[in-house]
Amino acid sequence: RLRCRFSCDMASVAFPRKRLRRNFTAETIAKRSRAFEQFLSHLHSIDEIRRSPEFLEFFFLPDLQAAQRLTCTGMYREALATWANAYRLPDRLGGGSSRRALQLLEAQGSHPLLGPFLQAHVHLAWKVGKDKRRSEARLQDLREAGLLLQQQPSLKECLIKEPLE
Repeated sequence: RLRCRFSCDMASVAFPRKRLRRNFTAETIAKRSRAFEQFLSHLHSIDEIRRSPEFLEFFFLPDLQAAQRLTCTGMYREALATWANAYRLPDRLGGGSSRRALQLLEAQGSHPLLGPFLQAHVHLAWKVGKDKRRSEARLQDLREAGLLLQQQPSLKECLIKEPLE
């Protein structure tokens, strides 16, 4: 689907080919694995492709939907592993997941998940000892703009109420 939709951008990108013989040697597998990683990194480096529904659906939607189902049923320990996998994928492909998520939410102006996401980000950053100043400042900006964050649902409540599509 990506090739059809982004034929110009993908003209120079080749999917790693199989060989007629010796497909299962360690050397061939290692070469194809590196070529596949390069293929994915190249796709991820093109903004239009990276933001396309086809790309996002293929890489993220199944994990996000599974994590949401587990969260909704109270299976938090199991959900955490699935959320973590979806969270780490953009880093492995060459981007920062929480930073990128925040940029996407902020780009949409007053997205309903922005406040809950920032609150969750500040809480988690505090727990793991990461810098939370930027998120705290953005929360303060929202408060000064008149957004009453205490009346908003938590990120968990938002995830339970709204199915990911």
